[in-house]
Amino acid sequence: MIRPTRPDDTPLLLPLAQDTGVFKPLEIHALRDVLDDYHHTNKNHGHIAVTWEQDDQVTGFAYYAPAAMTDRTWYLYWIAVSRQLQARGVGGALLRHAEQDIQAAGGRLFLIETSSMPHYELTRRFYLKHGYDLAGVLRDFYADGDDLVVFRKHF
Repeated sequence: MIRPTRPDDTPLLLPLAQDTGVFKPLEIHALRDVLDDYHHTNKNHGHIAVTWEQDDQVTGFAYYAPAAMTDRTWYLYWIAVSRQLQARGVGGALLRHAEQDIQAAGGRLFLIETSSMPHYELTRRFYLKHGYDLAGVLRDFYADGDDLVVFRKHF
């Protein structure tokens, strides 16, 4: 079941994201700040955080928001699914939910940024599988040898 993310989800979402083995420690620290800011102010500015709960367990989440100074462009900032449920449709359901929210809000473009590192290969395939186009690559963005890979879907 997908539901709005609550403040009491934060202590569950941080280790969930960390246990995926994909995110850097700096990103997990940033996630805490993102969720705190979301609950304090950003949900009042159009940001959306949703949580996947199954059998009373928090097992995934997504965070997306409109891009400032654009015409109805949105960004996916976070999506993560517990390792035990990866490749079982939870990520796809969260992504479709985000797309439906964005379309209902009149969004026209959805952008997703990720890394070019080898351990992100399944992530990049996931976006392609769900109909996203590779929009561009910024070489050495995150670090030398770690490119920013941008995917897009136009509604």
